[in-house]
Amino acid sequence: MKRNSVYQLSARQLVLLAFASAMIAIGATAILYNFGKFWVSNTENNTALAEEAPQGISDPSAVSDEQNSIEVYKAVSPGVAFVSTTSVQQDWFGNEQEGKGNGSGSVIDSAGHILTNFHVVDGAQKLTVSFGGGKVYPATVIGMDADTDLAVIKIDPPAGMTVVPLGDSDKLSVGQKVLAIGNPFGLDRTLTTGVISGLQRPIRARNGRPIDAAIQTDASINPGNSGGPLLDKFGRMIGINSQILSPAGGSVGVGFAIPANTAKRIIPQLVQYGEVRRPKLGASLPSVDDLKQRGYRVPVDAGLLVYQVQPGGTADRAGIHGVTPSGGVGDILLSADGQKLSDLDDLFRLLDKKQFGDTVNFEVYRDGRTITMPVKLYASPPSTTTRRVQ
Repeated sequence: MKRNSVYQLSARQLVLLAFASAMIAIGATAILYNFGKFWVSNTENNTALAEEAPQGISDPSAVSDEQNSIEVYKAVSPGVAFVSTTSVQQDWFGNEQEGKGNGSGSVIDSAGHILTNFHVVDGAQKLTVSFGGGKVYPATVIGMDADTDLAVIKIDPPAGMTVVPLGDSDKLSVGQKVLAIGNPFGLDRTLTTGVISGLQRPIRARNGRPIDAAIQTDASINPGNSGGPLLDKFGRMIGINSQILSPAGGSVGVGFAIPANTAKRIIPQLVQYGEVRRPKLGASLPSVDDLKQRGYRVPVDAGLLVYQVQPGGTADRAGIHGVTPSGGVGDILLSADGQKLSDLDDLFRLLDKKQFGDTVNFEVYRDGRTITMPVKLYASPPSTTTRRVQ
């Protein structure tokens, strides 16, 4: 089955924050955390990310815009990978059908690690990488994170690989020039240019998780650009091209890139563990708004009702109460570190930036009064009785 490497969002999907589920499963993540050594490489457990601008690019203010584009392309394009995927599926009659796909990626270190999109490599049984010319390198998946739509793959590195440096996506401005290099429709290492059209755009990964602070650009992005770099005029990767908004399937000048600072935060975990280990609260948390829409009477206007807590999890250890067997109302989480909690997306965004051992101050409604509870974040135990928790 052929896959499009850049998937599309309808306008409705972009603007609506759909409440996909009131409860989120953490069992697999918890198990992998407790047995995480399975993922740790014996030879490589970290990667040094380059951040300095590449050589060969003049001061952009001293050359024409055209010359700047030429210099950025020459300096960076050798480090942009053409990622090819092959997957085999069986039909109802047991016949095997081979599907092929392609995307893009960026070399992020001299060890041969390549950053791309999760949706480019998800489900692939075979991966190959090329950098122009006839040489093809077999690649293996090192780590994937569906929540941010990012993945790291690896090849046996040839000598003299070009590394694409990561810039600071927190220091971007609407209107600044950007360049995208990728492989749209299989056209090897294509350059498109444009500007940053917007910042802090809300987009979603394929699993429904919110990806915060996405970069919107009018630089042409099409199927095959997925995983490729969005660059500033100094040749630094400030985003990873991931999605397009298109009613017809082609580029209409509305593309989205995952911020480079998001990638910086998770790449070390992908390389070391094969996954991103995120703290979980260990509780099933329907939103107050959802409960009210279902006709339930709730004593507050907004928040997350603690329906059930996972034994031994963070919420349980902090003394947060769920609904009692007799029907007693559980705690209601109103805010965390001063940020209002309207739905699970709000909690996920906060926890996604936390680490195990951090403390979060929750404002909790309990028994008719509001209290503040400091909650230390722990690794969740394997799920037993509570299946769907956040």
